[in-house]
Amino acid sequence: MPPFRRLLRWALFAFAAVSLLGLLALGTLYVVVSSKLPDVQSLRNVELQEPMYVYARDGRLMALFGETRRYPVDIAQVPERQKQAFIAIEDNSFYRHHGIDFKGIARAVWLLATTDDKRVPGGSTITQQVARQFFLSSEYSYTRKLAEMMLAMKMERELSKDEIFQLYLNKSFFGNRAYGIGAAAEFYYGKKLGELTLDEMATLAGIPKFPSSGNPVSNPERARVRRDYVLQRMRELGFIDRAAEAAARAAPMHASPHDIPIEVEAPYVAEMVRREMIARFGGDVLTRGYHVTTTIDPVLQAAAQKAVHDGLETYDHRHGWRKAPERHFDLATDEDAATAAARLHGIPAQGGLLPAIVLRSGDGSADVVLADASTVTLDAASSRWTGRSPSALLARGDLVRVRRLEAPVATAGKDKDGGAAAATARPAPAARWQLDQLPQAQAALVSLNPENGALRALVGGFSFAGNKFNRATQARRQPGSSFKPFLYAAAMERGFNPASIVLDAPVVFKDRRGHMWRPQNDSGNFAGPMRLREALVQSRNLVSVRLLDAIGIDYARKYISHFGIDEALLPPNLSMSLGSASLPPLMIARGYSTFPNGGFRITPWFIDEVRDRDGKLVFKEKPATACRACGIGSSTAGTVQAAIVVAGFDLGPGGAAPAPKPAAGAKDAPKPAAPPVALPADTVLAPRAIDARVAYQLVSMMRDVVQRGTGTAAKVLGREDVAGKTGSTNDHRDAWFSGFGGDVVTTVWVGRDDFRSLGYREYGGKAALPIWIDYMRVALKDKPIASNDPPDGMVKVAVGAGGQLLPGGSGGITEWVKAEDLERMQSYVETDQDQSAQDEEAFDIF
Repeated sequence: MPPFRRLLRWALFAFAAVSLLGLLALGTLYVVVSSKLPDVQSLRNVELQEPMYVYARDGRLMALFGETRRYPVDIAQVPERQKQAFIAIEDNSFYRHHGIDFKGIARAVWLLATTDDKRVPGGSTITQQVARQFFLSSEYSYTRKLAEMMLAMKMERELSKDEIFQLYLNKSFFGNRAYGIGAAAEFYYGKKLGELTLDEMATLAGIPKFPSSGNPVSNPERARVRRDYVLQRMRELGFIDRAAEAAARAAPMHASPHDIPIEVEAPYVAEMVRREMIARFGGDVLTRGYHVTTTIDPVLQAAAQKAVHDGLETYDHRHGWRKAPERHFDLATDEDAATAAARLHGIPAQGGLLPAIVLRSGDGSADVVLADASTVTLDAASSRWTGRSPSALLARGDLVRVRRLEAPVATAGKDKDGGAAAATARPAPAARWQLDQLPQAQAALVSLNPENGALRALVGGFSFAGNKFNRATQARRQPGSSFKPFLYAAAMERGFNPASIVLDAPVVFKDRRGHMWRPQNDSGNFAGPMRLREALVQSRNLVSVRLLDAIGIDYARKYISHFGIDEALLPPNLSMSLGSASLPPLMIARGYSTFPNGGFRITPWFIDEVRDRDGKLVFKEKPATACRACGIGSSTAGTVQAAIVVAGFDLGPGGAAPAPKPAAGAKDAPKPAAPPVALPADTVLAPRAIDARVAYQLVSMMRDVVQRGTGTAAKVLGREDVAGKTGSTNDHRDAWFSGFGGDVVTTVWVGRDDFRSLGYREYGGKAALPIWIDYMRVALKDKPIASNDPPDGMVKVAVGAGGQLLPGGSGGITEWVKAEDLERMQSYVETDQDQSAQDEEAFDIF
């Protein structure tokens, strides 16, 4: 055999052997890799990460939580031109191949063989990209590439082309936290997919290749080059003609950030929702596309925000300009506005107060630069509230706050006959600016529906951006005199009534160590014997102290816990009568809801329903609801009454009194019980907290607080159903007003986070009540007047100035009292109140 033929034969044998070994190796690799391939059927039910949406009760967006922007779209919603743009740039044979583009692979192999590059472009189809995005890592290796190719072929066998394309469009990253074509269209152009123009579609199609460095916001020029190449490829593939390509190329790059607008400003509530959702559904709740509807009323929430901001601004202006600036920057001599504005990065606006840096101060005015590098001149009018000119207050480099005031609305002119003048163009009024400062005080506002506890509005501070601490739910502050209605209710349960006489006179208490406590009225004087109604109207501290001493501290703490106030937070001593317990405003508002709803304990709630990404109902709240005519007993069970004598008023023996006989001073007999009403079977009834008759008496008394007591400023609302109670603490550290009207209960607190004094005579009626009024003016608009009808088991009586029943039921003061209290009132024996009022008594606190 010739040597050549022999060599050829050995070469063929060697080639066959190598081929066989290669095939065996590839087969082994295929078996190993294929056994580890995931089940592509899981892609049919894949849950892409979506943010959590939080809405107000009317469906307006309140917050959006999540690291990614993604709004999954169905392939049928994607315009044909948009699909063609992606196919042109990513995979022009997508609808023809079976997962692998062999020409692309050959091109990639050739580049690897003929260049020194370790990574070369080409070779990956859209199907392969989907396989990599969902199942594989970004590791660059031949094993991973083989797995990608095998997985792509498997996907093509089990999924349709449209299903694969839909996964690609929804999974791809487009930069700026935007995942998926829907989020990209929304972020870069503020549009839905069907609203995009051809140049915008081409721009979006070019982003996934370089999502961070080549998107139209971070690098418009690179994005433009990429867009034009997409348009060229679309024309070469016959998707568009030259005229369409030219027109799209001529369009300027105009992308800009477009976040979904927040329609309802309620950041403190939104954070409450976020925490509650994580507690209920787990830590991944922010990526599962939940849609949460809250109980927040957008109109009331906006009113609450404005009332708090305006109230704190008024308080702060009342105490004048603070000399020390919020911060000072040492500006270079030649530092321009743009450079100075860069220093404001990271300093947020708070409550409408924009940060600004003073560039010039002199000649009665000052120039400041805002974060957007625009400059504003502050004239004398901008600081009128300080009584000084801006140049006298500011120095170059000071960080100050400015507020843009609403421009006055131009009114039509009048002709010489008094009619409307002819339409003449008037220049728009220039924007006006006010020099301001961040208030040192903070405030919280909580507003509930007293019938079921639904939260209607909540503000936890002046600015969530400045401090995320929610003072409405997390702060514990002393309520002062706004706590007294709870104590008075406990006393009414023990036999007192609004006409009961208690002594307003000096009293001294001492503990076992001999320490003396001499409580004082805020006015410093004493009124002697007085009715409980007047004591609450005038907020007399000494009456409250004697009242608590009379009914017993342990009993009062237990009774007050019925309002939903944690008994452990109530101090076990007589200081509780003056509101020394540290309680959050939300708890106070919950307690006050018991009065207008007829004596029921409600539980505040703010999440109405939760739906998943597909709209399926996951959770629906069924709140416990107060119902006066649902057959629930009118009085609290298990109440023990004891024989008590206070300032000569005998409250009688313990136990429930029998049905009274008609009394000489009684005008009306007890009403017969109303039959219970029928409710749906799934109705959840709120438990009774206090006697309905006690609730009626306290509502009546707190209406008087507004009509002629410490809350008279609220008379400006012009409603007879407005009721409430002011509250202040030592050194004016806390100012409160809690009250109700219509179907709204609202609590307002004002104070400082560092517990310093708010200032001289900053009482609840001065610092907190104006905020309450501004909010309730909106909350009660067009609401019917709430009635306060005496419930069953009450008797209308005429009472003399000394608390005794008047014969004949005429003259004196009219009161509604519990029927069983008549015998006690009939056995009233007058004592020498004047003498006892002059004696300073000493009691053991324990």
